[in-house]
Amino acid sequence: MTRYVLILALLGAQTACARDTQATPLRLGTTTTVEQSGALALLDSLRPTIPVRTVVGASGAILRSAAAGDLDVVITHAPDLEQRLLIAPGHAALRCPFVASRFAIVGPPADPAHVATAVSADDAFRRIAAARNAFISRADSSGTHMKELSLWKAAGLSPDAPRSPWYVQAGVDQAATLRIADERAAYALADLPTFTRLMGIDLRVLFTADTSLGNPYTLYVIRSASDSAATQFSTWAMTTWRPRLLAVQLPDGAAAFAPLPGECAAPVAVAGR
Repeated sequence: MTRYVLILALLGAQTACARDTQATPLRLGTTTTVEQSGALALLDSLRPTIPVRTVVGASGAILRSAAAGDLDVVITHAPDLEQRLLIAPGHAALRCPFVASRFAIVGPPADPAHVATAVSADDAFRRIAAARNAFISRADSSGTHMKELSLWKAAGLSPDAPRSPWYVQAGVDQAATLRIADERAAYALADLPTFTRLMGIDLRVLFTADTSLGNPYTLYVIRSASDSAATQFSTWAMTTWRPRLLAVQLPDGAAAFAPLPGECAAPVAVAGR
């Protein structure tokens, strides 16, 4: 499998290169956490039944590229953006609930904001803000960034860099964000399977016990795609790749991914999104 790691400014050029190949492969767009959690390495090892070229980037960038017709299938984890950029405009022909991981609030072992004793995710975020301890945001329109913003909103807060110097907007992927947080003894929101694969850091998982920290990944077949190849891949992904992902374990023996209910179906727009 050929893979491109996406820099937003280069996405158009990369997908144009994909079209120039003699045997055009399926263009799969997915997120940095799918790559950094090891899920794409598993996809590679399973050898999909059709050629696949993968573009990796933040969910927002991937969804915009799909809406422009530059991708055939996407797997993202930003439900509101998916509704707004793919489903509502009619760009998604098929929606497949894929798998879910979990988000965790991570931070330094000393935990100066006492996040580990929070009663909810929004309480944990209020504690970080009250302590004014550094928080590193991805700030890149990724699914992780969208989840983070929703948690600040639930906490009744909207930090920004000018008014909140403790709130650092990194603009980088998940692994790089976590390394910055580690260097600064800061807090961050992390996809749990990705976090557990990151070596050489002192950050600790401090809080996961809230249903709001679910991290659902959905596979979409894009309407402009070749129906046969994209549908074939979606079927293969759901019947072959997904079961193998559900068998992956975290270091503590817990499942890294959980199944999402439902089958592949034409998507329905949700009012108000």
